[in-house]
Amino acid sequence: MDGELWIISGEIGQGKTRWCERLIQLAREADWQVSGVLSPGVFQEGYKVGIEALDLRSGERRLLARRRQVNQAGLIHTREWQFETETVEWGNTLFQQAVPCDLLVVDEIGPLELEQGRGWSAALPAIESRAYRLALVVIRPALLPYAEKWQPQAVIMVRKPVK
Repeated sequence: MDGELWIISGEIGQGKTRWCERLIQLAREADWQVSGVLSPGVFQEGYKVGIEALDLRSGERRLLARRRQVNQAGLIHTREWQFETETVEWGNTLFQQAVPCDLLVVDEIGPLELEQGRGWSAALPAIESRAYRLALVVIRPALLPYAEKWQPQAVIMVRKPVK
């Protein structure tokens, strides 16, 4: 298989995950085998307080990250998020087993993966394998230069929230 790669990009809150959810639904309706991890937000009173990791094969959900307190530091964190190490390890195991498949979803690749070799690091070899019909890889606009090496067939910019 020499699959197509679509980069899904947009700023925070623009609907990248929701866009992927819609394509996942269409793929499942076409009996495609869907694999990878979707990372929907967890909201309380309209405020994003966490991020989940959803295994697209089994439907299992785990807490991936929660808002980081000012002085809080952990093994894996960004300026805003404290990541659950066990969930990151679980997700990497999923990505190691994700291909071959029809649709691979990686939501999302960021500085942890591209600049630190952490986070969903096992997603990178899965993306590069091209052992899928189609891959959707979510990445922020500032990091698009990193994605050029993957030679994507499309870069889709999500600019408005999808309802």
